[in-house]
Amino acid sequence: MDQAVPAMPLAGRLCDPVTLEIVRGAIRAAQAEMEALIERTAMSAFIREKKDFYTALFDANGVMAVGANVPIFGDVAGPVFQHFPPDEMVDGDLYWYNDCYGSRGAVSHSNDQVFLAPVFLHGERVAFVMGWAHFADIGGLRPGSISPDATDIFQEGIIVPPTKLIAAGVTNTATLNIFYRNSRYPRIAQGDTRALMASVELGVTRMREIAARFGAAVLTDALAQLFARTRDTVRARLRETFAVGTYRFTDRIDGDGHGNGPFRLRFALTRTEDDRFILDATETDDQSPGPVNFLMNPDVPGMALGLYFLGGDPNQVVNAGGPRSLDEVLLREGSLLQPRFPAALGMRGLTMMRMLATLNGLVSVAGGEAPAAHAAYVIMLLRGTVNGKPFLMSDGLGVGYGARGFADGIDGVYFVAQENYPVEFLELEYPIRLRAYALNRDSGGPGRFRGGCGIIREYEVLADEAVLAVRLDGVENPPWGAAGGMSGGPGRVLVNPGTPGERLLRPLSDGNRLVRGDILRIETGGGGGRGHPHDRPPEAVLTDVLGGLVSVEAAATHYGVAIRDGAVDAAGTEALRATRPATMEFHRGAYAHVLD
Repeated sequence: MDQAVPAMPLAGRLCDPVTLEIVRGAIRAAQAEMEALIERTAMSAFIREKKDFYTALFDANGVMAVGANVPIFGDVAGPVFQHFPPDEMVDGDLYWYNDCYGSRGAVSHSNDQVFLAPVFLHGERVAFVMGWAHFADIGGLRPGSISPDATDIFQEGIIVPPTKLIAAGVTNTATLNIFYRNSRYPRIAQGDTRALMASVELGVTRMREIAARFGAAVLTDALAQLFARTRDTVRARLRETFAVGTYRFTDRIDGDGHGNGPFRLRFALTRTEDDRFILDATETDDQSPGPVNFLMNPDVPGMALGLYFLGGDPNQVVNAGGPRSLDEVLLREGSLLQPRFPAALGMRGLTMMRMLATLNGLVSVAGGEAPAAHAAYVIMLLRGTVNGKPFLMSDGLGVGYGARGFADGIDGVYFVAQENYPVEFLELEYPIRLRAYALNRDSGGPGRFRGGCGIIREYEVLADEAVLAVRLDGVENPPWGAAGGMSGGPGRVLVNPGTPGERLLRPLSDGNRLVRGDILRIETGGGGGRGHPHDRPPEAVLTDVLGGLVSVEAAATHYGVAIRDGAVDAAGTEALRATRPATMEFHRGAYAHVLD
């Protein structure tokens, strides 16, 4: 973000410490209330059930004051300001866009729609509010608008540049009608649009109330203090973690679904003698012909590091202070993280997840205890007809997250606060039957702290015929383990498993034909482990075995724990652990001190 956070000495503060905490709680509550409204009124399953939406509040200059705990926000307001100067805005305006390249990655794939509105009190602009959600279908090559087959962004649906949707309370319905006409499911698009617009309207009301309660000057000062507090906290943690010098880490994705790959993300973080922090991603591989490019806004690494270093501290809020903790972010045009227009971006979530793991790797290289790598959440789109009517089932499946320095990784996580679809919802809404839904045993990377396990979902197809697109990564380059921990197990996608007609699908593919009675089995990958597996207490291994997370065979092979008749065999365990396998700092299929 380009706007500067004003520095204010203690003596010049208008907002005292007690009032600051009240303001912090008030704006956080307003942001949460906006999200609750979206959840309760949106029509599409990906918003209503998956909860793929975010809201945020900004100061009068468009600097984010509080946002959801999602580390992919860039400068959301800036793209609007390039076309519509803030000083020319009036009460009742609403702005809209989904233009990825026009926003420098503030929106990173076209399904995500941003609605932004200014907040005025007595004619003075005091804030901005934003609602953002993933729309089910906005046109493009395939239903759902994202497909592994895409090779340019025009195949991923309609592109909306920053647009004034409402001018002083008057809605440009013609513009909305153009958008709806480009969707295969216009009624759902209409419902989701109304939900987002209502959420932003609610945010405007709440922020105006807060400004009226405390005064515009006090609110401005409170937001500046919250920015500074977040920035200073994150910067202090950076100093604690990174000594002067340069730290490097490389992670990989398997490919792009078009026969290209693997692709490497190469990051270097430098702390200079004069205490500047510079993140350099220019050595990342070139952009992909397929849709796994991630147009990373320069604010994203600082936002992600900020979320990690704040560590869920209830006294902090996620805001623009995270990006401000880094002095410079270097990106190379034409790379996987800064592709040239019109490169396809629809499957960018895969690369985004590896980007977050690469940042964790930098912290680990510096001696910190960041989590080991997580798997990238899995996406499937099932498209077809039932009773003559088309259906689109977009499902995102949870994966295992990496082990932490103090605890096991988390099992079955989709992404941050988003959720896996309930079985009842899937079976009522779509022509499928869930035959199995469980954690994927042995997918969590072995370690003193075990990596989180992925999940298994087995669907019986009840439609006459359907076409499947699937996105799954980490088969050839599974999530790495750290400090002696082992990498997570890979996932896979099978049709009619255990039958003569069993077939293994390509993990990043579209056009997979299914017919009534076919069984689709998706197994997602687990997170990496942390610490030597032989250091895991035998009782903890036994609990994992009894809970279905680790097999008896893996307990013996990886953890050196013998399980007999549902109990730890002490003598057998002692014999297995008599020889302790040597380890190195990282593991991705094999141990290494440096991953490349």
